[in-house]
Amino acid sequence: MIQKIISFFQRYPHWPLLLYWPLYGAIFELLEWFVEPPSYHVMYCWLDDHIHRSAQVILHAVIALLMFIVYPSVQHLRPEVMPRDNIFTDMVAYIYHIDTNTNVCPSLHVVGGVAVWFASLHCKQFQTTGWRTFFLISTVLICISTVFLKQHSLVDIPAALVICAIGYPLAFGKRAERRMRRRRPSVKSA
Repeated sequence: MIQKIISFFQRYPHWPLLLYWPLYGAIFELLEWFVEPPSYHVMYCWLDDHIHRSAQVILHAVIALLMFIVYPSVQHLRPEVMPRDNIFTDMVAYIYHIDTNTNVCPSLHVVGGVAVWFASLHCKQFQTTGWRTFFLISTVLICISTVFLKQHSLVDIPAALVICAIGYPLAFGKRAERRMRRRRPSVKSA
C-alpha cells in the first residue's frame, strides 16, 4: 500500500501544488473574519460602472438557451470538405470544430455584438462620432461575418435582433440604473 502511494506521488510530482489552495482559503477566511483595517482603499476605474451591462448579454443568452430547448435549430450550410488547403481554410475548419452548426437561431454572435454596441451608447467615453461609427461598423461586420463564415443563416440575425430589442430596456432602462446605484456598497475609504 505504501509503495502504491509513493509510486503515485512519483508519477504526479506536481501534487503538492494542490496543498496551496486549502492553505490559501484558510488564510483568506481568517483575514475576512479577524482582520479589520482602520480603512479600505477603494479600487475603482471608470469601466467598473459599465460592467453591469453584461446583464444584457446574460439575459439574451438565457432567452436563447430557452429557445434552443423549445425549438432546437441546425443549419447545413457548411461544406463537407474545404475547397482548398491553406491557413485560412484551416482556421475556418477550426472554427467549425469548436462552434458546431447546432442551436444557431438566434445567433449569440449577433446578440453579443449588439449588446456591446448598446453598452457603448451608454458610455460617456464613446460618445464621439468616431467611436459611435466604430462600434456600429464593428457590430454590422460581426453580423455579416457569421453569415459569410457559414456559422449562421440570414434567418438567425433578425431572431437575435428581436431578443436584443426585448433585453435592451431591461438592461438599460431607468429601473436598471436605479438597481445599479442601490448595489454600490458604501465603505469607509482611506
